[in-house]
Amino acid sequence: MTGGDKDVAAEFGQAVNMTAAELERWLATEESKSVGQKDDGGESAGHASGRRIVELLTKRKSSWTDQDYAHMAKVVGYVHRHLAQRPSGDVRESRWRYSLMNWGHDPLK
Repeated sequence: MTGGDKDVAAEFGQAVNMTAAELERWLATEESKSVGQKDDGGESAGHASGRRIVELLTKRKSSWTDQDYAHMAKVVGYVHRHLAQRPSGDVRESRWRYSLMNWGHDPLK
């Protein structure tokens, strides 16, 4: 693990505030499947990312690959960009929150 990888892993740990079990339960809901950009009506990018995040959270850190670190960096970027776009009002049942949760971040935690 390089210094850059350590930084990415630390930022990922801060951005992803849901446990693997919480994220797995969330990804099984209709709300989770209802948001995000889908190609050809398939799975959204965020939902696929959520499944990948569950894998990362349950994988031994010593076996993380360059592709894993690249995905972590992608997650960090998405969460930071999306948080900056917080809508006004109650976000509990918003598509904004649901999208973030697909990427492992619950803004109400």
